[in-house]
Amino acid sequence: MKMDLKEVLNRARENLKGVCRVCRDCDGVVCAGEVPGMGGIGTGTGFKNNVLALRKYQLNMRTVHSVVEPDLSCEVFGVKLEFPVLAAPVAGAKLNFSNAGGLTEPDLAWAMVGGAYQAGTLGMIGHAPDPFVYKSGLEALERVDGHGVAIIKPMPDQDIKEAIQEAEEAGALAVGIDIDSAGLINMRRAGYPAEPKSVDSLRELVNSTSLPFVLKGLMTPDDAALAVQAGVSAIVISNHGGRCLDHTPGTADVLPSIAAEVKGKITILFDGGVRSGFDVLKALALGADAVMIGRPLSIAAFGGGAEGVRLQLEQYKDELEAAMILTGCPSIESIGRRVLWEG
Repeated sequence: MKMDLKEVLNRARENLKGVCRVCRDCDGVVCAGEVPGMGGIGTGTGFKNNVLALRKYQLNMRTVHSVVEPDLSCEVFGVKLEFPVLAAPVAGAKLNFSNAGGLTEPDLAWAMVGGAYQAGTLGMIGHAPDPFVYKSGLEALERVDGHGVAIIKPMPDQDIKEAIQEAEEAGALAVGIDIDSAGLINMRRAGYPAEPKSVDSLRELVNSTSLPFVLKGLMTPDDAALAVQAGVSAIVISNHGGRCLDHTPGTADVLPSIAAEVKGKITILFDGGVRSGFDVLKALALGADAVMIGRPLSIAAFGGGAEGVRLQLEQYKDELEAAMILTGCPSIESIGRRVLWEG
């Protein structure tokens, strides 16, 4: 018998006992401070603000138009996707999830990459001090002929270059670093210091590969402009799910000013607090080219593996389609601030 999303979430709730409550409203309140785990660091303010920032925006409903079958497709890293939602680089089955429900690192990597692939979009793989984490992600990419993106911790440059080469050999579509993890203590304690990067350092990394380079973890227009200077192909507006620095604003709060600075110069990906296809529409209206989702898809992975991730992504796709019809948007490119209620 085929699973449905309700069953996936019920299984996840059982499998993740002691790690995540699988709250009906995933807003970071109950799990504040639970890092490792699913919460935001410290007071959990960054995580909570991500959700609240998107909720501030309401949608203008328009029904007098001819949009019946909107085109949800978009192009990211030279590949056509069925809809503009990517699986974020979630990793650490042991560190963050205590191998809940018996899900191993290879299982988690395949669930995110394979589920995204089956849904017609891209998955990203993560990186950690334990080499087995990245190796598991690379193996998942190989299973889909490299149809995904490798995101590497901001280690010393030579180490990053070596990890980039491994991603190239696995056939990855793009590579990058999650520079928002530059202060992660667990990296330093494991002997893999994560560190900020200068423009010169970023440019050297960009030039070390022929693949598109992604810089994940920018929260200001100034940093976005510097990323353009460094020659990166895409940025991800992200505060690492509120898991690195407490008291950051929500990502939707900073998205408009960043889009005003670099829209059209670079691909803008958005990460943080997306819980529905309606939230996807809001992020696109605020200036993102596509969005990334982490926590809800990782929960789906623990409830149903790749099938669970596929089901969750397909729900977002269906919700986005409905939202585009009810706001009169025929295509992803047509989405703009007019869909947002500014009253």
